[in-house]
Amino acid sequence: MIEVTNKHLTVSGSITLQDVWRAKNTISSILQKTPLVFSSTLSKISGAQIYLKFEHLHESGAFKMRGAVNAIHALTDEQKIKGVVTFSTGNHGYSVALAAKKLGIRAVICVSKHVPKAKIEKIQNLGAELEIYGESQDEAEQRCYQLVKEQGLTVIPPFDYPEVIAGQGTISLEILEDLPSVNRVIGGLSGGGLLSGVGLVMKTTNPNIQVTGVSMEKGAAMYESLKAGQPVAVAESPTLADSLLGGIGEANQYTFNMVKDFVDQSFLIPEESIKKGMAYLYKEHHIVVEGAAAIGIGAIIDKIIHLEPGSNNVVIITGCNVDIDVHAKAIQQYI
Repeated sequence: MIEVTNKHLTVSGSITLQDVWRAKNTISSILQKTPLVFSSTLSKISGAQIYLKFEHLHESGAFKMRGAVNAIHALTDEQKIKGVVTFSTGNHGYSVALAAKKLGIRAVICVSKHVPKAKIEKIQNLGAELEIYGESQDEAEQRCYQLVKEQGLTVIPPFDYPEVIAGQGTISLEILEDLPSVNRVIGGLSGGGLLSGVGLVMKTTNPNIQVTGVSMEKGAAMYESLKAGQPVAVAESPTLADSLLGGIGEANQYTFNMVKDFVDQSFLIPEESIKKGMAYLYKEHHIVVEGAAAIGIGAIIDKIIHLEPGSNNVVIITGCNVDIDVHAKAIQQYI
């Protein structure tokens, strides 16, 4: 177990709680509120109250739909006519493609050669233009900005973008509506778009609400950047939590500082714990999710995160876009 604890808290002025409320109003005409489900077995295991925020129920199969819809809605008419482009490890790309299709906008999605087949097929089935380029998200990003210069498309970044962060923050508004007494929120930590938005809302509401990030052991760019005190590049390695891969960008403008300000602890979680989380959600809640969505569950099962007895804890179940054979192999020893 590896932990980074952050005791520094300032206020990020670039994105506000008002922006998140505005995003909620924007996306409500397209996206439905997702349920908050009590997990009795996990609560018994941990000695705390555990609730699951079912973000995998979005049409795109991931929470990323929130930020994508909010960002595309914010474009000018001229930008909408020319179309959008993005780079992604899969879920953001699919969400942008789906949101663009709903709004009648051209979308080009750039992914690396290592994005799982299930996510590639979903993007292709939407009719979006797909560019498979390079060995990492950073290389796919380079191709994305080449297309901006060549075709005048507008980039919808996967995390370091105000409208995307505000869109993801609407998760917290729903959590607070259903569970006002929440003590902690646990979510995957990658580029930081999710926990920047979630942390902004939670810390603005009550600084005592804990925000906890979880990442895989290898290739955790935000975790390593926090340790270094600045954005750093890391090599990507195979992991069940492939949605959490990718760099945070050396020129990161928002999420690095927001995560530093709003996330209280971050942990690195072993692959075996991720498998246990996937198996638990399949066995106890009858849902098939990707590794990045189960990583917080695995951390609780293996007691990597210390939870106060009786406290109210929410784990964000982020997405379900996983190859079925990968899922079956991951969970077989725990079912």
